[in-house]
Amino acid sequence: MFMFRFVVKLHDSMDNVRVFVKSFGCSANVSDGEFLAGCLAGAGFQLVDDLRLAHVVVYNTCGVKQPTEDRVIHELKKVPRDKKLIIVGCLPLINLERLRRETFFDAVAGPALGEGIVELVQRVLDGEKVCALDSAAATKPCLLLPKRRVNPVVGIVPISYGCSGVCAYCCVRFARGRLRSYGIDEVVERVKLDLREGVREVWLTAQDTGCYGRDIGVSLADLLNAVCRLPGRFYVRVGMMTPNFALEILDELVEAFQNEHVFKFLHLPVQSGDNQVLKLMNRKYTVEEFQLILKRFREKIPHITVATDIICGFPGETKEAFENSLRLIRQTKPDIVNVSKFFPRPGTAASRMRELFVPASEIKSRSRKIAALAKETGLLNNNRWIGWRGTVLIDEVGKADSWIGRNFAYKPVVFPNRGSSLLGMFVEAEIVDAAPTFLRGRMLNRT
Repeated sequence: MFMFRFVVKLHDSMDNVRVFVKSFGCSANVSDGEFLAGCLAGAGFQLVDDLRLAHVVVYNTCGVKQPTEDRVIHELKKVPRDKKLIIVGCLPLINLERLRRETFFDAVAGPALGEGIVELVQRVLDGEKVCALDSAAATKPCLLLPKRRVNPVVGIVPISYGCSGVCAYCCVRFARGRLRSYGIDEVVERVKLDLREGVREVWLTAQDTGCYGRDIGVSLADLLNAVCRLPGRFYVRVGMMTPNFALEILDELVEAFQNEHVFKFLHLPVQSGDNQVLKLMNRKYTVEEFQLILKRFREKIPHITVATDIICGFPGETKEAFENSLRLIRQTKPDIVNVSKFFPRPGTAASRMRELFVPASEIKSRSRKIAALAKETGLLNNNRWIGWRGTVLIDEVGKADSWIGRNFAYKPVVFPNRGSSLLGMFVEAEIVDAAPTFLRGRMLNRT
């Protein structure tokens, strides 16, 4: 078994070694990449933003979907052969065979590498070829490791690694393993550190936040209550949760979401509006239970932003089943619908359902239909915000000379950039226009 130990600084020549780190995929993966960069900088390596300047290239990969895997492989192939290439993250545990067949690398490791990246870089600099995958799906890094944040005002805090699900289409569980939750005190200490360093928006992230704490006797609601007791002016965004786990703690969860620190934003992926398809997916809830969760949240938090996910063309999805998904979106009117086309992923149960596969042309057609409905629904929902006045946290530099902020419901609000630095500021604003995926705002004053 390959074992890591934290190396603070092996020798002075590290100062002259330039490392390029890039992450793909979900917020949990972005957080992993921030830990990697922070540990490397702390050990004396020089981080660079231009791959061409680097001696060592670290790609923190994702392989949740086939198009994502293809894009990552394409990027890996472009790395010059004179660079030391380290591939970490989910893809080495999802499709190592393809990496070996199509790319050239010096080392591979899984996600949650943390401080282990320091020794891994040193070993490849010393000429070793390293495969460090033995315990990759059973570890988790210390939450207080140094970080180099992608966004200085957003603190991405992993609350667990792995999950408790066995979804038929999912290959990420092969990479991230079974559920390993951090203790509430550990998460709170990380949030405290982030707030001291200027963070104003805390993302509690996991493969499934709904199952947080099931392995250690606590719940997501317990964690939210603890984080929200911290002093200061900040928001908390809760990441994706599977409906069946949300249902188990529904009363406590709805109450916790009412705290002023919590963004009124619920990401609850239904994946299909048909109960038979949900059974084939091995999702442990029904359409009716999904609707019940939304009803309970909306009763207590009327302006909550709801995001959901739909997979089009899962094996066995008939035309009638797809119509049920369309009907569910029309009935529940989510603000955001993340639409995915089904692709069979290595090692999954769904990849073996070939007799039930839906033709690719039909999958494409269905995804277009549901995306069009999602766009229509998003615009209708966002139009209701026109005329609203309230506080917005500026949390992102936008495109085309703009700022992007979030209101209490995590609605993205776009403002023209007037030349001053507003990142991390709270402003009073009025919504003057709407698009399917964002609002346009007019700043009134800073608060």
